[in-house]
Amino acid sequence: MSVLALRRRRMTAGLLAGLVIGMVGLAYASVPLYRLFCQVTGLGGTTQVAAAAPAEASPAAGTVTVRFDANVARGLPWRFAPVDGPLAVRLGETMLASYRATNLTEHSITGTATFNVVPEAAGRYFSKIDCFCFSEQTLQAGQTVDMPVTFFVDPAIADDPNTRDIRTITLSYTFFESTAD
Repeated sequence: MSVLALRRRRMTAGLLAGLVIGMVGLAYASVPLYRLFCQVTGLGGTTQVAAAAPAEASPAAGTVTVRFDANVARGLPWRFAPVDGPLAVRLGETMLASYRATNLTEHSITGTATFNVVPEAAGRYFSKIDCFCFSEQTLQAGQTVDMPVTFFVDPAIADDPNTRDIRTITLSYTFFESTAD
């Protein structure tokens, strides 16, 4: 075998190895990259996180109705429900809503909540300032807790041709038992 043919085979093997390593790296990075993409664009009803609401809601700002939905994944022995009924929310106004969870067992359980809003297009305008969903929640045996969420709906929702006709937004949570050790 000639030196040139050997070099070509080594170069091909190196390129293939690099391709495999790159594909494995992309596979590991795909979930965080997709999550980041959803947070930035609101895709899939992913909400935004904000440090604070806009300075002050204008009395002339429109309103939307925010409804609350609560679910528990199969196998998590909790009762979980919204405390508040639908709220009329002025665009840009900071609101506080609560959910109530009860551990129905005789031992402590840690859960984590996933969330989204419907319609999905509203996700980029629905911002949470503080939420129980930002961290895991541990409920002791038989314990009931109220878990607040502070949020606002960005007034820019009224300027977007894809969202200006939205009058109702549903904020939905699903609790899962935490798998962290």
